[in-house]
Amino acid sequence: MAVHGTYKIEIDTPMGKQEATLTLKADGDKLSGSMESSFGKMDFSGGTVTGDDVAWETEVSSPMGSMKLGYTGKVSGDDISGNVKAGDFGTSPFTGKRI
Repeated sequence: MAVHGTYKIEIDTPMGKQEATLTLKADGDKLSGSMESSFGKMDFSGGTVTGDDVAWETEVSSPMGSMKLGYTGKVSGDDISGNVKAGDFGTSPFTGKRI
């Protein structure tokens, strides 16, 4: 599918830009994969694919406790962009390219 692949993404957070490596695997309308960043590697499943639209969730641990991150995005060719909802910290945009 068009969303399969590994992407270098950059999330523009209130605490500055965060970089991550995102791997997406689609199976019909189901999405799984992993994200690797300064917070470590997080595998996820239970995401969704609708055409070029994707959505998934991860959870990160920090000194302030654990926080759920909800991602929504769109793949267009080798580009991906969207938003991540970070608990009570609001929503931040992300962009990336397939590598």
